[in-house]
Amino acid sequence: MLDSKASPTTNVPVLDNGRWTSSATTRWGDVYNPSQGTVIARVPLCTADEAAGVVAAANSALEEWSATPVIERARLMFRYRELLERNLNDLARLITREHGKTLAESRAEIRRGIEVVEFACGIPSLIMGRTAPNLATNIDADIERHPVGVCLGITPFNFPAMVPMWMFPVAIVCGNTFILKPSEKVPLTAVRIGELLTEAGCPPGVFNIVHGDRECVDALINHPSVAAVSFVGSTPVAQSIYQTGTQAGKRVQAAGGAKNHFVIMPDADLKIAVKALAEAAFGCAGQRCMASSIAIAVGPIGDELVEGLCDYATKMRVGPTEDTEEVDMGPVIRRSEQERIASYLDIAQGEGATVALDGRAEFEGDGFLLRPSVIDNVRPEMRVATEEIFGPVLSVIRAQNLDEAIAFNKHSRFGNGASIYTSNGFAAREFQRRSPAGMIGINVGVPAPMAWLPFTGWNQSFYGDLHIQGEEAIDFYTRKKVTMSRWFHPHGDTAGDSIWNSAPSKKT
Repeated sequence: MLDSKASPTTNVPVLDNGRWTSSATTRWGDVYNPSQGTVIARVPLCTADEAAGVVAAANSALEEWSATPVIERARLMFRYRELLERNLNDLARLITREHGKTLAESRAEIRRGIEVVEFACGIPSLIMGRTAPNLATNIDADIERHPVGVCLGITPFNFPAMVPMWMFPVAIVCGNTFILKPSEKVPLTAVRIGELLTEAGCPPGVFNIVHGDRECVDALINHPSVAAVSFVGSTPVAQSIYQTGTQAGKRVQAAGGAKNHFVIMPDADLKIAVKALAEAAFGCAGQRCMASSIAIAVGPIGDELVEGLCDYATKMRVGPTEDTEEVDMGPVIRRSEQERIASYLDIAQGEGATVALDGRAEFEGDGFLLRPSVIDNVRPEMRVATEEIFGPVLSVIRAQNLDEAIAFNKHSRFGNGASIYTSNGFAAREFQRRSPAGMIGINVGVPAPMAWLPFTGWNQSFYGDLHIQGEEAIDFYTRKKVTMSRWFHPHGDTAGDSIWNSAPSKKT
């Protein structure tokens, strides 16, 4: 069993057909504690043959699991939910150890994942089909939902518990088997949630875990027994996986990157808006696809907004997150990411923007730490306004009015989320109606929907037709079968007083 104190000698296992095994690969990667900059485990970069073996296990378990009554499949998730609740704090410490987010953020992540498990517990009601009796003369029509088959989930580093739980609870209760390929940067949490699912009574082969890089991913996506692929990550990879998977005839939902806009109107309560914007921009060190990375100050409030943001961000407590509640923001995931994110400050200055708050600072230790940064006087065509930085960097654009702010939003190739802070109902309505994003916040900083609603990215933030979460997830993980039925009278339509259309006679 893995726990929050994995050591550099820990080799991360593979879950293959209900057995935890050690990979035979010769290629391994390091798992870091980002707060300390130290290696805490080794993750296998599994071979194509190992990936194929896991697919075979999932395919072998599919027939029996799909025939298991949906009530029994849901009861597995009821048991799983109880184990997640019981182990919530230990899971949070594990996420914080291998990812670096604060303990409060880790607990919140698990809580959002548990909500999807709770949604999956209700699938026996949601998966029911429909009947249209006597649709034509003596013809009835029925619609049933059936499992898709072996499903694959490829998940990112930034939410090592929540994003996998966006996928497999729904897929499994819908009658599919599932293979999880977590990010090799954060495999320990994936293993632990797999251990708990096994403890809850998941049959062998129904849920499997394999680790690796492109060799492993390509083998999984191209395997003929894999029927559906769910992905969350960067836009270039999402586009590639969508094209590869659909060309092979598979269902694919691929959530990509984002550049979310946060509009502050002149009538907003600036104190409230600054706090919401800073938390949306710098929460999880900016490493989330719903982070607000562009603030659009409408009208004369720009200077006051930037001043408030810099003041708020300067007071944020930044440091190692392990075993402490006294930190507001932790490290980014790797040293290379720390350097890449910091480089955008020089890029912004080179393009004519103003670095109002420079987050590059000296810290004790070797952790991958940055402080929040605020860049002012950004124009929509600048790289800091068009590229996903995925770190604690907030760009501020000035707009004369709401129309111009919405036009800036439309300039982006992404379309995940957008928020507005205002006390004006007309402005809120216009923003909701005209913003080209799938998730809208009105006086809500991070408009990420809960489990019962779809995660509706638009444009280059999503590739596919059916989104993750909510009833769209059930549509994705099931396929519909329509049956047309006509039953003929055994003796034809004019059977007189035969036993088929008359009451039985009484003996006298």
